[in-house]
Amino acid sequence: MVRDITLGQYYPGNSVFHRLDARTKIIWTLVYIIALFVVNSFTGFAVAGGVLLGIILISKVPIKFIFRGLKVIFLILIFTFVMNMFMTDGKVWWKWGFLTLTREGFYRACFMAIRLVLLVIGTSLMTFCTRPMELTDGLEKLMKPLTVVGVSAHEIALMMTIALRFIPTLLEETDKIMKAQQARGADFESGNIIQRAKALIPILIPLFISSFRIAQDLALAMEARCYHGGKGRTRMNESKFSGRDMVCAVLMATFMGAIIAMRVL
Repeated sequence: MVRDITLGQYYPGNSVFHRLDARTKIIWTLVYIIALFVVNSFTGFAVAGGVLLGIILISKVPIKFIFRGLKVIFLILIFTFVMNMFMTDGKVWWKWGFLTLTREGFYRACFMAIRLVLLVIGTSLMTFCTRPMELTDGLEKLMKPLTVVGVSAHEIALMMTIALRFIPTLLEETDKIMKAQQARGADFESGNIIQRAKALIPILIPLFISSFRIAQDLALAMEARCYHGGKGRTRMNESKFSGRDMVCAVLMATFMGAIIAMRVL
């Protein structure tokens, strides 16, 4: 299960989507998230899913790799589906005791499940196609106007990127700890929920210690490189908008306009 978590991982490539400016990909992701919450029909989801599939094909990220990350949210997906299916009033299809399945509940459950799947895939695609340093620079430049009101855009962008960057590292560390504990006879599969929760304690304690060690090593490495914040720092490779970013901006506007038009009509 730990290996199935793909959030924060970068998939190397040289596709058009990989070469887009990080700011374009961040804005595209925000537009896509807004569009998913504007959609109010399955037709709108079909349009959003078609656009997402096109981007996946352009990015050349394996679909198997993308869908592997959905295994992690499988329980959340099932819980959301069941809650919406049995907790929504409407025309009754089936009833047994306190459980009541309605037409509107089934419709809403499918609607929310599709939205969640598209949301996870769409947001994960940004990290798959953007290097951590590019993501930091993009976030910093987008938040630069906030420095007028005293917000440190560089530090916020750096913290967000470090958090994303170290998700795979901590997952790898968790996997190593689990294998070490299993080699010592630990059992994480059997027993009820309480027993399984207790079995995680030998994993969580070493993981916390390892996290603090990694954080200390990172702080020492930054100090050794004379890091003192973003003021006065320069970049070896400055990101610039290109023609493909302009084309992407037009496509984003067209996509959002189509989604709004479908909701209104």
